[in-house]
Amino acid sequence: MLALLRPALVVFFVLSLVTGLGYPLLTTGVAKVLFPYQASGSLVLKDGKAVGSERIGQSFSDPSHFWSRPSATAPMAYNASASSGSNQGPLNPALLDAIKTRVAALRAADPGNAEPVPADLVTASASGLDPHISVAAAEYQAPRVARLRNLPLERVRALIAEHAEGSPHGILGDQRVNVLLLNLALDSAH
Repeated sequence: MLALLRPALVVFFVLSLVTGLGYPLLTTGVAKVLFPYQASGSLVLKDGKAVGSERIGQSFSDPSHFWSRPSATAPMAYNASASSGSNQGPLNPALLDAIKTRVAALRAADPGNAEPVPADLVTASASGLDPHISVAAAEYQAPRVARLRNLPLERVRALIAEHAEGSPHGILGDQRVNVLLLNLALDSAH
């Protein structure tokens, strides 16, 4: 019996060391050498202090800032340790209620805006942590942001255009805007 158990335990411990310790250390080391910015969390610094990550969305509730796409993470929004979608189908009453509430909040923040609300401002992404919104979602918010900051609408639209990124890998999707980077540029525009 011991003759059968010993090789199994040796293989278990060797594989545990290789896959549980060696491989993660190797891949982390290679990533830090080849991609230091991304391996360190793609942190965005302002005055030498981290203000967020370029790859993880965060909440902006001030009406004079652009608002991010809603987050479906729990127990709090934009919780990077709980990445997940809402798992609510298009006919789910809870999703429809959430969308109605989000549309009402957008309309209340900018009552003069009668444009259709872009879908990405009222629905969460699959991860619940998307740091981007569509250019259409940014354009929808531009009049509110310009008015509250006393900036010309053309200046705010120019900032959106400056921060518009092409589709990921140039294959699928529309242009998008990183909300954190856009808001930092907006804060610097004053």
